[in-house]
Amino acid sequence: MSVVVGQDGKPRCPWAGAGDSPLGRYHDDVWGRRTYDESAMFEALTLGVFEVGLSWAVVFGKRDAFRAAFRNFAVAEVAAMTDRDVDRLVLDASIIRNRGKIQATIDNARAMGSASPSLAALAKSYEVNRKHAPRSVADLPSSTPQSEAFAKQLKAQGYRFVGPTSVYAFMQNTGVVNDHVHGCFRA
Repeated sequence: MSVVVGQDGKPRCPWAGAGDSPLGRYHDDVWGRRTYDESAMFEALTLGVFEVGLSWAVVFGKRDAFRAAFRNFAVAEVAAMTDRDVDRLVLDASIIRNRGKIQATIDNARAMGSASPSLAALAKSYEVNRKHAPRSVADLPSSTPQSEAFAKQLKAQGYRFVGPTSVYAFMQNTGVVNDHVHGCFRA
């Protein structure tokens, strides 16, 4: 099955469900939509950091808590966080309490604030313009040569926890690549 038709009659990628859930609304309103908004890009990057070794469902279920913990993904505010903030967040049961990922998020905000070219400029340089939507979720790669090169550039700029797979997820989230499957109303 390549799409699921919701109660509203709209066909969606099968992972999004019927569309009337938080994940369905995320699919409809965020995932795969091109954005250069700094906080939206930082959120997508951060969620990818926390997804490493876990499932998207676990991370997505904590999205609102991550927003609260990381100051609504305001890059400058997160970059100013201290060791005391890290210690506090490690004790926050509403998020994933991994010290390394929490520190990486703060380090990534610092890198994002000073890196050149910017994250938005790098993302633009890796945009993928497909002529045809993937036929099914099974046709989606977990990484690509572009995500490998993108991850390498991010690491050189000081970003952490940014491997080819998490960078590909970032590319999908921010619309650098549109991986809505054939038949989905967003494809």
